[in-house]
Amino acid sequence: MSAGAVVVAGVLDATFREPPLRLHPVRAVGRGLDAAARAVPSEPPRRAMLSGGLAWATGAAAAVLAGAAVERAVRDAPPGRRAVVLGVVLWPLLSGRLLLDEVGAVDRALTVDVATGRVAVARLVSRDVESLSESEVRQAALESLAENLSDSVVAPLFWYVCGGLPAAALYRFTNTADAMWGYRTRRWRYAGLVAARADDLLNLVPSRLTGVALAGPQVPWSRLRREARRTPSPNAGWPMAGLALRLDVRLAKPGVYTLHPDGRPPVAADTEAALCLVGRAVWVSIGAAACVVGLRRRRRG
Repeated sequence: MSAGAVVVAGVLDATFREPPLRLHPVRAVGRGLDAAARAVPSEPPRRAMLSGGLAWATGAAAAVLAGAAVERAVRDAPPGRRAVVLGVVLWPLLSGRLLLDEVGAVDRALTVDVATGRVAVARLVSRDVESLSESEVRQAALESLAENLSDSVVAPLFWYVCGGLPAAALYRFTNTADAMWGYRTRRWRYAGLVAARADDLLNLVPSRLTGVALAGPQVPWSRLRREARRTPSPNAGWPMAGLALRLDVRLAKPGVYTLHPDGRPPVAADTEAALCLVGRAVWVSIGAAACVVGLRRRRRG
């Protein structure tokens, strides 16, 4: 591991946002999952679960081995070169700048009309957006902003700190697999079960760290936990509840959950405040990860 690699990855993310699509490893993972899905049946339940689990495990092992191979390749390189190489490889596993840009685009779209806002927020969420009001569009964007701060920044950095590139690559593969297979539909209810549960496990700590960071010291843990438990997901509610309580706004997915029901409906100023808060959280996460890695290497040295 390299503290410099975390800084390099963060600077690349902030400057260039994403690597070119043709070179993006997450896109390659998506293509691989699409190909594997053709061999995974939806029924009977036991066969679907075993086949989906085997497909997930094969991809997860490949991600870990790829990360380990990169680390091995630069193990004896000069520190500066090692930091650059590891940072370039870590970069696509983060999506802080893209997240901020996409949520900001929703807010700008809402200044045109609600229909344009619905089109913009549809790029961030999987729910049906056709009947969403302006307030509901803004709520969906803020929920995505909070949840993806954990998924796209905090969790990859957390796992890099814990286990270097192999662990970070494992997390990003698992999170992508969950995004593609982790649905409670007839097709994926059993076939995507292992991928979904693996994602739940890997996000257990990062989601709570993100929730605490967004809520700030003024929000008691008991209140944050109570609000987070309103969602069916064991993890997604934590960052969303943290943001809702910090801004004193209500965030809801119609027919599924309502976080901080006593809060007010969010307005444009709340989106601006949320973007500033999350933008700072991205850099705090990068700085904290770099410091922890640096301290660990110093102790070992």
